[in-house]
Amino acid sequence: MPGQIALVGGDEFRRGCEDMDVAIMRASGKDPARVVVVPTAAVNGPAKAANDGAVHFGALGGDSSQLMLLERSQAESPDFFAPATSADVVYFTGGSPDHLLATVKDSRFLKALLAAVAGGMVLAGSSAGAMVMGSMMRRPTAGGWVDALGLVPGVAVLPHHESRDHAETAKELQRTGPAGLTFLGIDARTGCLGTPDSWRVVGSGRVTVYQGSKWQVFEAGDMLPSGF
Repeated sequence: MPGQIALVGGDEFRRGCEDMDVAIMRASGKDPARVVVVPTAAVNGPAKAANDGAVHFGALGGDSSQLMLLERSQAESPDFFAPATSADVVYFTGGSPDHLLATVKDSRFLKALLAAVAGGMVLAGSSAGAMVMGSMMRRPTAGGWVDALGLVPGVAVLPHHESRDHAETAKELQRTGPAGLTFLGIDARTGCLGTPDSWRVVGSGRVTVYQGSKWQVFEAGDMLPSGF
């Protein structure tokens, strides 16, 4: 059975994430779930990010560990990244989406992860980790939009969305966003969990779906509209 994807809006591994992260582990169908935290994006503190994640998931009953995949050469080394390919959940932390994208795009690591997802693994990412999974992502430092990994086709993720004004965001996206995309504004400590054609909201916040000039807001437990 194909695995699921979790797109998280940020503030990972903190109070308020517990129900969401238990749901992510349960989506693997394993108990305890083997969770591997990958801090590639956390360029300013990868060791702390990885340790925080491993401690967090361990406290929730997971069999947690970390994979310090920080460079492109490691993403091309099956011997190095092998522990992640046998995990039940692989979780990318937040940080720099540019660095994460450059490190894993078209890599042997990514191909191995996609094969594992096809076999039932859950692939999760928070903030930068979620941004890279869409078709395109907005670059926070250099500006503009670039092609991302395309694991969730036709979608772009807007993390840390809890303080954004919906009307202003819709106008901005119509003015500057790539045409034809659905934009998911995901609050911190909140996620979309599922498959590209079936998503439900988990966590303590909300998810806003922007399509053209319109938007809809969804709470935890809601299913997002299909076919966007």
